[in-house]
Amino acid sequence: MKTIKRMMDHLYWANGRILDALEESEMKNKDILKLVRHVAVAERVWLSRLQGKGSAQYSLWEEAEDLTAIRKIFEENAEQYRVYIEGLEESGLDEMVDYASQSGVPFQTSVRDILLQVLLHGQYHRGQINRALRIELAEPVQVDYIAFARL
Repeated sequence: MKTIKRMMDHLYWANGRILDALEESEMKNKDILKLVRHVAVAERVWLSRLQGKGSAQYSLWEEAEDLTAIRKIFEENAEQYRVYIEGLEESGLDEMVDYASQSGVPFQTSVRDILLQVLLHGQYHRGQINRALRIELAEPVQVDYIAFARL
């Protein structure tokens, strides 16, 4: 549990750093805003599934107009994930979660694998966002785990 908690703390930190970099760059690229919103909503989808709720009401690929609403989603996610993980025992990591994908296909996945999906999915897309910042001649932001660990 200690490793997963630490990795989740990195996720919250890295999400904040990416949002700050996007705000600082004043980037208006709609594709990048759509991507960062996708990361936030995907976190929410997985959290809903972990909480035993449905996720069909969420659209993973909608346009986004500004970062303020996206930041709010990330902040709410972080708060709710913290509560969820604080209530989770080590043995709970191997419990299976029944859920339906966004297209309605039923699946069963362990809590551990869902949390790892959330962690790795965000890292993948933060890399894409950093690349887009560089292409737009803005400064990419350091979001590697080791930078977080050195704080």
